[in-house]
Amino acid sequence: MEEILVVQGLKKTFRISAKQQKLEKTREKIRTAVKDLSFSACRGEIFGLLGPNGAGKTTTLRMIATLISPDAGDVLVDGSSVKDQPDEVRRKIGFLTSELKLEEFFTPNYLFDFFGQLHGMEKKEIEARKTALFQKFGITKYAEVKVSDMSTGMKQKISLVISIIHDPDVIIFDEPTNGLDVLTAKVVTDFLLELKEQGKTVIISTHIFSLVEKLCDRVGIIIGGSMILCDTLSNVTGEKCLEEVFFDLYAERMGEAV
Repeated sequence: MEEILVVQGLKKTFRISAKQQKLEKTREKIRTAVKDLSFSACRGEIFGLLGPNGAGKTTTLRMIATLISPDAGDVLVDGSSVKDQPDEVRRKIGFLTSELKLEEFFTPNYLFDFFGQLHGMEKKEIEARKTALFQKFGITKYAEVKVSDMSTGMKQKISLVISIIHDPDVIIFDEPTNGLDVLTAKVVTDFLLELKEQGKTVIISTHIFSLVEKLCDRVGIIIGGSMILCDTLSNVTGEKCLEEVFFDLYAERMGEAV
C-alpha cells in the first residue's frame, strides 16, 4: 500500500512553569512530551494512535497538523514536509480537535462559507460541498441557527464538516467520539469508515479500546511520549484483546502492576 503519511523521529519538549512545578511537586523545568516518534499511514487506511491521557497523542497530532513545530524530526504528508512546506501540508489535511471552538454568535452557514473562503474555494464549490455535508449530517434545518443554541452533538457535527470542507486526502481526528451521545458517536464512526472506502487516510487518537478495534487497520501504542508497539491490529492483539495487550505493555513500561 502507498504510504501517504510518514512520521520521522518526532521530538517535542515543553518548559514547565514555576507554578506548574509547584502543583506537580517536581523540580524538572523541561518535559519531553514526544520522544523520537516514528510511524506511517497508508492511503485508504485508518490508523489509531492509542494511549492514556498525557501520553503525547495530541502533541503528535498538532505537529502533524503544523499547529506546533517539532524540536526534531519531520512529517511528510504526501511528500510535503511540515517543517519546510507547512502551507502545502495544510491544504492536504483536515484536523478535528476538541480544541476547535466555534464562535457561538455565528451560524453553520456563515462558518462554512468563512472557512471555505479561507481554503481558497470558489463560491459554487463551497455551496455544493455545504449542501452535501449538511444533508449528510442533518445540519440543513439548523443552518441559520446560532451555534450557541446547538446541542453538543450538533456542534461536533458542524466542527467535523468544517474540518473536511476542502475534501482533504488525510483526515486527523483527536478523540473523535469524546463527549458524544451514542447516536452522534455512531454517525461519526460510520463516516470515518466511509472516508476509508473513499481512499482517504484517517488518523485517530483515542484511549478507547473498542473504538480502535472497530475502526482501525493498524494501531500504534504510545506511552510516555514513545511508540511502544506499532503494527496491524491483528498482529498487535494476537489471541488477546487490545485492552489486555495495552495494560501488559503499560505495566512493563512503567514498571508497576496494573
